[in-house]
Amino acid sequence: MDAPATLSHTTLLDRLAEVAVHIGLGGLKPGQQLVMTAPLEALALTRRITEHAYRAGASLVTTLFSDDAAALLRHQHASDTAFDTAAGWLYDGLAVAYRDGAARLAIVGDDPHLLAGQDEAKVSRANRARSLAYRPALELITTSAINWTIVACATPAWARAMFPALPEEAAVAKLWDAIFAASRVTVDDPIEAWRAHNATLMTRRNMMNAKRYAALRYRGPGTDLRVGLADEHRWMGGLTTAGNGMTGNPNIPTEEVFTTPHCQRTDGVVASTKPLSYQGTLIEGIAVRFEAGAIVDAGARTGQAVLERMIGTDEGARRLGEVALVPAASPIAQSGLLFLNTLFDENAASHIALGQSYSKCFTDGGATGREALIARGANTSLIHVDWMIGSEHVDVDGITQEGNAEPLMRQGAWV
Repeated sequence: MDAPATLSHTTLLDRLAEVAVHIGLGGLKPGQQLVMTAPLEALALTRRITEHAYRAGASLVTTLFSDDAAALLRHQHASDTAFDTAAGWLYDGLAVAYRDGAARLAIVGDDPHLLAGQDEAKVSRANRARSLAYRPALELITTSAINWTIVACATPAWARAMFPALPEEAAVAKLWDAIFAASRVTVDDPIEAWRAHNATLMTRRNMMNAKRYAALRYRGPGTDLRVGLADEHRWMGGLTTAGNGMTGNPNIPTEEVFTTPHCQRTDGVVASTKPLSYQGTLIEGIAVRFEAGAIVDAGARTGQAVLERMIGTDEGARRLGEVALVPAASPIAQSGLLFLNTLFDENAASHIALGQSYSKCFTDGGATGREALIARGANTSLIHVDWMIGSEHVDVDGITQEGNAEPLMRQGAWV
């Protein structure tokens, strides 16, 4: 996955910024504001994105930086009652910005092991408080009311977690190479490469929408799972048209097509095929059993307590909010890397997500409102956690409305 020697780091960084603005956000409307969040270490990338955003017509780019070290200090020194507090004023402001038409861009690069060893109950409480405060703003993102996207930045802590045997400088360089390759900026024409990739994803999602399957069935080692799909569900993937008319890719990179399962129609057993990095803990060897849509038995080789706390967040945390198909031959899977970051790892394998559904994954885009979505099988929860269940050893069938099985994937490849 190494970047070509003829392209400098500065050039690749600028290409990533261009892709973020013009592919991820689909450009910006003249005068549109952009709200960006980023770790402190992403300063160089934020500046490149800021320039491309202004050149694309932005009236104002506002960047909110986060600091992992400061977040850790809270867990080490704050009082017990502090972990039920969130910056509601900040999230209220973000919701106002999005309602007023601002676009959203997130740069991720957090230390996946930052909170390892910290009090798990406090981590869970802090995450719950943040989820509650963020929900009004997040709903404008998950419903695609605005154009938004996520890209990645290599940070020393993330690089050390992925490549512990390498010196820090070499680890960061290796992670940058992986990010650039997965984000399709190492090719001759990244914008055209993304257009071609989006066309492939569009073909797959159009096929799935034409089939109108009632369910999917997964079979593989430790897995025999039937996932019923929501009534009037819609498959999506690649390009998304937001409520403001802008069309872009919410995730850079992306390899998936996905939809909403019915929250009461999943049955059987399923085993994870890759570890899940969640709140500073690596959860490995997940194995769960579903009955009537809910997890009734859950185990993990490592991280069992964190898994149980996650699915105990609320009633919807035990039910599915997303199902996604990803070929085992995706570039991220072929890299052989575990990124310890959902943006990348979910695009290495077919996956399911516990928790909140996407209202956009319905034929009417969720326009009929929350109660109508729930009646069709949409799930509600404070969490949305993806974990991988696909591999070259897993087969997937589509179950027709008449109950017949049709092959979709064999050994992780589209049929």
